Amino acid sequence: MNYSKLFAAGVVALALGGCISAPAGPPGPQGATGETGATGYTGASGNTGATGRTGASGGTGATGETGATGYTGATGNTGATGYTGATGDTGATGNTGKTGATSGTVVIVPAK
Repeated sequence: MNYSKLFAAGVVALALGGCISAPAGPPGPQGATGETGATGYTGASGNTGATGRTGASGGTGATGETGATGYTGATGNTGATGYTGATGDTGATGNTGKTGATSGTVVIVPAK
């Protein structure tokens, strides 16, 4: 019976030990980064096909003829120009009258 009591006490201690947690310790060092594999080769580019030819241009049609130009009649004569009469003389210019005297003094008389 001694073993069964010890066994029961161990099971209870183990069960209660799962409920109690301790603070986490410091994080461990980071592991090394793995190497990157080699890059594969790029395949060769394909050839470009030949360019097609341009078709022939069509011909231009013939140009029609221009009709004959009509005859222009003769120009009539211009009559003679008549004589312009002589211009008359301009009359003499009259004398300018004398300018009146000016005074530098102004007199103001008040109204009564």
